[in-house]
Amino acid sequence: MITQVPDVRALADVLSVSAVRLARRLRHRRADPHISLSQLSALSALVREGATTPGTLAAREGVRPPTMTRVIARLAETNLIDRSPHPTDGRQIIVAASPTGFAFIADEALPREEWLTEQLSKLSAEEITLLTKAVAIINQILVPGAPAAAVEDAARTTG
Repeated sequence: MITQVPDVRALADVLSVSAVRLARRLRHRRADPHISLSQLSALSALVREGATTPGTLAAREGVRPPTMTRVIARLAETNLIDRSPHPTDGRQIIVAASPTGFAFIADEALPREEWLTEQLSKLSAEEITLLTKAVAIINQILVPGAPAAAVEDAARTTG
């Protein structure tokens, strides 16, 4: 029996197009388009992972520190984050989602989650199982070095 090797380049192309289409559909369901996707991503990370330094947040988000500085400034202007002095390093600050930021993320996610839940409810149990595994694999690609269990947990808890 000969096992065919999948065409990885073709899969990459199809996956890329599908990801863009899904992102576009979800983006159209945003509750507040006045906050940029970079700001939304950083705020979501603070809600999900807790308070951190701007440098750590920049590394998690895959952006340069000056870019994160601008993102943090905008989030602070809109009262979505709180800034406080670092407990041991006077040169740094700690940023955390404010209560307003937590509420914003909850409100922002609801329309997307409702639409996606409706779409997923049309799938069979087998398709849901397969998609759950695929999401874990995609998250492993997006979070290199993360243990599969941690990636699957994150996929289940963050949406």
